Amino acid sequence: MVIDLNADLGEGFGIWRLGDDLALLDIVTSANVACGFHAGDPVTIRRTCAAAVDRGVAIGAQVSYRDLAHFGRREMDVEPEELCAEVLYQLAAVDGIARAMGGRVSYVKPHGALYNRICRDEVQAAAVIEAVADYDRSLPVLTLPGSAVHAVAAAEGVTTVNEAFADRAYTPQGTLVPRRQAGAVLHDAVAVSARALQMAVEGSVTAVDGSSVPMSARSLCVHGDTPDAVGLARAVRNDLLAAGVVLQAFT
Repeated sequence: MVIDLNADLGEGFGIWRLGDDLALLDIVTSANVACGFHAGDPVTIRRTCAAAVDRGVAIGAQVSYRDLAHFGRREMDVEPEELCAEVLYQLAAVDGIARAMGGRVSYVKPHGALYNRICRDEVQAAAVIEAVADYDRSLPVLTLPGSAVHAVAAAEGVTTVNEAFADRAYTPQGTLVPRRQAGAVLHDAVAVSARALQMAVEGSVTAVDGSSVPMSARSLCVHGDTPDAVGLARAVRNDLLAAGVVLQAFT
């Protein structure tokens, strides 16, 4: 059993700080670095990439809608050409900084509302995949199992990787419970760790109605902005290792 453990990092902006990036980088195997559209700024991106390189953590570009005010969690209708260009802009910016720090972007993970939208919207999914293909077709894209992104990406020769969320609640259909609903985000370390083990070892997740949903994933995410994200990620890491799971980036 080999699993990647990723977290959303670099989500500060200016003097505002969110989460403990350095502590999380000592725990995870992949870092989804905010590209400046939902969070992040050049200095934060540079520091996060440098710290990831120092620790041998894979760097991913966490592309988003242009939505600083709502942290990229507001769904937006963006014309395909514009969305493609904005994703390409973000990817190129973070990869350029990562390379200057001695690393590189090795995968792409959409953030927030964009992530959820392209799971069901083939038009917006195609715009995101076109941007990835234009920049570097070899870059894999993280998405949910059963997402519309898989077929769209396959048609363009772009690899997709199944991702699951240790700190999020799931519907019986295998989608994420919207954040506006109570209980959508899990905060108990024991529950989050148990969920990660269920996903990694059993290939399933317990939905909000108590049903078991197949959940085959190569990468597990713990959100960097979740309260006590460091404690949650550390509990997940320790319990996965204790169960004999190998933690290794998928890139």
